[in-house]
Amino acid sequence: MSDWADLAARAGRAAHDLVGWLMWDAAAIERYQELGVPNGAGWIVAWRLGPLGDITPAAASSATYSMSPQVIDFVMNVYRGVTDGAGIASVRDASVLPGLESIAPGLADQIAPLAEDLWRGVDSVHYGARPMFSAFRAEPRSVSAPPALSAWLAVNCLRELRGDNHWALCAAADLDAVEVGLLHSAMVDIDEYGDEEWIARSRGNDDEAIGHGWRRLTAKGLADGSALNEGGRAFRRDLEARTNEVTAPAWQEVGEDATNMLCAAVDAHHDAFVERINDTAGQRWMPALRQVDESADDQVI
Repeated sequence: MSDWADLAARAGRAAHDLVGWLMWDAAAIERYQELGVPNGAGWIVAWRLGPLGDITPAAASSATYSMSPQVIDFVMNVYRGVTDGAGIASVRDASVLPGLESIAPGLADQIAPLAEDLWRGVDSVHYGARPMFSAFRAEPRSVSAPPALSAWLAVNCLRELRGDNHWALCAAADLDAVEVGLLHSAMVDIDEYGDEEWIARSRGNDDEAIGHGWRRLTAKGLADGSALNEGGRAFRRDLEARTNEVTAPAWQEVGEDATNMLCAAVDAHHDAFVERINDTAGQRWMPALRQVDESADDQVI
């Protein structure tokens, strides 16, 4: 019998691999540009905002949580009047399987038989306080969609579920958008990232916002000046563990066999997914793919 929190953590990493590359996929950006969006600007965020529909940028920022409201406002203003959620979804759906085949040949065939199991996990979850998950789950499901695309879409829903659960825990801890970015540095190799501020800055936060974030973390006892302390690192590791725990029930509904099959299939291509993101975005993007996974002291398990 699996430890479901551990298996949920593994499934969460697999979901990041399976989905994350799409944010910088050149073919998807080109298709997005063909809709009329200048230079395909903002695809990295737009494909996640589209299912939210005609809401205000402020509400969208609340749902995405860690991204600067100014970034969200810019992206939504770029695509509004040019396309809509259905158009954005069409770009996504046209890009997934060709992209997967170019990164991990044969993987789509491995995940295709898991679609029904994955959707069972998705449909087992209530929508309360889960805006991103609920928006993606509410999209029409085409009976003619290739099974591999259906499986990918279900995994994406489960990935958004994990994100919503994580943000709920962050909100309950009174962490603002900058604080969560600074705290995430506890999860990665700082030598790779250069400092503890890169992740928070990559979300569009300026010097003033970063300074305010450090002051808030210091007041909570999680940082000393402009650096996380051991209490802050321990807090972030515990936050990760609690995220896994509250997301585990959905994976239990998927089932142990299907979840293990998904993880094994995707894990075999982890390095290829990281390489694709390195090539299209840069060496430090998609930090969820780069979490330290060793048992040594002060490292995340």
